[in-house]
Amino acid sequence: MSHRNARLTVHGRRILIERVLAGRPVAHVAAEMGISRPTAHKWVRRWRAEGEAGLHDRSSRPRTTPHRTAPETESAVCDLRQARKLGPARIGPILGLPASTVHRILARHGLNRLARLDRPTGEPIRRYERRRPGELVHVDIKKLGNIPDGGGWHTVGRAAGDRNRQATTDQRKSCKPVIGYSYIHSAVDDHSRLAYSEVLADERQHTAIAFWQRAHAFFAGHGITVDRVLTDNGSCYKSKLFTQTLAAAGNTDKHIRPYRPQTNGKVERFNHTLLDEWAYLRPYTSNTERTQALADFLHTYNHHRCHTALNGHPPINRVNNAPGQYT
Repeated sequence: MSHRNARLTVHGRRILIERVLAGRPVAHVAAEMGISRPTAHKWVRRWRAEGEAGLHDRSSRPRTTPHRTAPETESAVCDLRQARKLGPARIGPILGLPASTVHRILARHGLNRLARLDRPTGEPIRRYERRRPGELVHVDIKKLGNIPDGGGWHTVGRAAGDRNRQATTDQRKSCKPVIGYSYIHSAVDDHSRLAYSEVLADERQHTAIAFWQRAHAFFAGHGITVDRVLTDNGSCYKSKLFTQTLAAAGNTDKHIRPYRPQTNGKVERFNHTLLDEWAYLRPYTSNTERTQALADFLHTYNHHRCHTALNGHPPINRVNNAPGQYT
């Protein structure tokens, strides 16, 4: 790609060719455009040999790399990375290579970031995306500690936070030293990343079923027909009643493999976003205040937040512009 101060862009090269074809000397055209005669002759030669394609930039990568690391050595680097999860500073001394060379090899093979590898097997994680909204919806639950009225110790300090917790516990007439947890039930569409969440009191089967029915209505309201639902192996999702509820609505229930949360990765990543941009975004003075802030976060996430997997667009754009028929 041409830099911002380049004398010739693709458009400028076309102008150069047009002036030369009009009968003007190449040296005169070069002087007018502020470039050297060899540069002007170069683009004229490329245009005559390749036509319009010759006016576009080429890769600066060399055709051959005689000093590139041998394939056998690169294979050994990859094997150590996948089998032992070692970094360049550890692999280099083992194979007698500079750490910078090891890093280039790992980057070339897509192994330079451990987050992109499946930890048990060391294999690169295979990314997938369904072709249309509703083809697959990821469902999961995130557990969060409740906030005592007046704020927890993150907000008001350790001593005041403990007093607020105890006061909230006394108000609820409970002898337990803690005030319990909230359970954030979430559903994320695989194709569009459109998300729906609720803060509920537990993760039992009846609660999960009621949540899914409301989530199903949410997706239907956006013109999305759900085909399959992907969950982990939680007891509420493995219950017969949950499976029967999905079947009655025409949805297929699918569970991930045990100890493979990356299969349900889109909702797992959404859970991280929930924590960073909602639950821990600012100090809250009560559990009610945090719960009320969820609606604003979801609206921002679905309608305004840029998503890197969607080329910088919010999920609602993918829903509106996606191919397929929605009923």
